[in-house]
Amino acid sequence: MERVKIFDATLYGGGQSPGASLNIEERLEIARMLEQMGVDIIQAGFPISSPRDYRAVRRTADQIRESVVCASARAREEDIDVAAAVLKGAARPRIQIGLGVSDSYVVGKLKTTREAALEMGVQSVRYARRFVDDVQYYAADACRADLDYLYRVLEAVIEAGASTVNIPDAVGFCVPSEWGALVRGIRENVPNIEQATICVHCHNDLGMATANTLEALLNGARQAECAVNGVGERTGNARLEEIVMTLHARCEVLGLSTGVNTRLIHPVSRLVSHLTGLSIQANKAIVGDKAFTYTSGMYQDGVLRGRTEAEVLDPTDIGILEAENRVPLLTGREGLRRRLAELGFGLDDDEFEQVYRRFRDVAKKKPDLEIRDLEGIVSGETTVFVTETYELEEVQVTCGTSALPTAAVRMQGPEEEPVWATSYGNGPIDAAYKAIDSIVEVPNQLLEYSVEALTEGVDALAKVTVRIEGEVPVGDAAQDGDARVEKRVFLGRGADTDTIVASAKAYVFALNRLLAARRAGRRRQDVTEELRRAVEEMHARYGVARPGDFMGWSALRDEELM
Repeated sequence: MERVKIFDATLYGGGQSPGASLNIEERLEIARMLEQMGVDIIQAGFPISSPRDYRAVRRTADQIRESVVCASARAREEDIDVAAAVLKGAARPRIQIGLGVSDSYVVGKLKTTREAALEMGVQSVRYARRFVDDVQYYAADACRADLDYLYRVLEAVIEAGASTVNIPDAVGFCVPSEWGALVRGIRENVPNIEQATICVHCHNDLGMATANTLEALLNGARQAECAVNGVGERTGNARLEEIVMTLHARCEVLGLSTGVNTRLIHPVSRLVSHLTGLSIQANKAIVGDKAFTYTSGMYQDGVLRGRTEAEVLDPTDIGILEAENRVPLLTGREGLRRRLAELGFGLDDDEFEQVYRRFRDVAKKKPDLEIRDLEGIVSGETTVFVTETYELEEVQVTCGTSALPTAAVRMQGPEEEPVWATSYGNGPIDAAYKAIDSIVEVPNQLLEYSVEALTEGVDALAKVTVRIEGEVPVGDAAQDGDARVEKRVFLGRGADTDTIVASAKAYVFALNRLLAARRAGRRRQDVTEELRRAVEEMHARYGVARPGDFMGWSALRDEELM
């Protein structure tokens, strides 16, 4: 049985996925769960892209000890410097270097020749090997490259020290037969390919990311890039749960296995869904709510008698807690803490106390809490993931068929005393949001509002998700009073048995994230200085191939990362 490595791109893909929004604390929450699940490599991000990504990759590298932590870079010494510096505290660091291999990329984008691009890639790998032993080379746009040139590039970068070569179909264009043939051709025509691991990165634009990945594995690839719930740019990446469980369920046929603890797949999937605000299709394979629901009389009869051949998977294999496994109030603190750990939430003492108080409040309204209720409670607690500037203490609404919708809210902010505000609206939620705006006074635009019942019944906990757009400074405010700004989208979540209350909580959650980002944007110069010192220390230890210093963030130069 051959082992397949899982290269997880959830943290990076979560930032690329439309509508998703993960702050540093949420990234760390997912990273810790991925490590516990046994993921081999965690793609932590692109540290040179922004101070925010730099801080996120640095903290992931400092805290994750078992999984490899990978930082991405372009084939530029400046990018590699930053990636190496940010991985200084990693137990198992990896740098991924990306450079295109198609003519449209080499000639059209880089404005250079094939030979010059090949040499650029080789020198970048050699430079990265000065700092880390584990270098992965990302042959961007490989699916449209001239095959002979692709083979030459891979041979050269492996000779230069790349231990993994990543072959992407980032446009999701190939069909399985084409993709399998490409990987098979690499194995047959790159003389030193046995010295490196072949990784594949497939997008799902035509719905074939999982099929293409599996076909590549059958043709010799031994590392699969994927993401929990398939999060990623456009239609997303190959889905981790589908790849891992296919290899698990059909290991005897495929002859392949992973080191993933499959019993954590469902908890991790729910965690990522809650934190990104991206719902899972009810009948989605493996992790959908209806994935193990049977309506056919024949199947139901078989399931009642025990597992049958009609069941491809056992729900317990992916960590689905039994339906009767509810969360009784009398469980107490330790029982609740254990249940939270099963769901993937690693909370510190202060965060746990916040959740425990909220748990007791909800349990008074709904005695028979279910697992999904608990998920909603945790994901809707702002203080677990964001430092609160404002806290919603009370909301009251008046509305009806002939009444003007009116809302009154009380919020605790930076002031010593709570502040009340009242407003009218075209509905109770609109009125509540206008009242909140009159207190917080941060310009924003509401882009999305959605509500979901977490369980069945009239006493179901309502989970509300909102997305707002606001401006965040990106210039060095310490030096420039007229700092540049960029528009960013912020996700807010709230859960309560009262939909109005859940809606208000979600909106305040999003506003607190916006305020936190505005404060972080003003600290940009501090992060730049921190990075400059880290790069100088690294050069003092390992030397440098060129003179110069950190030139600034890619976002300020308006350059594409890949």
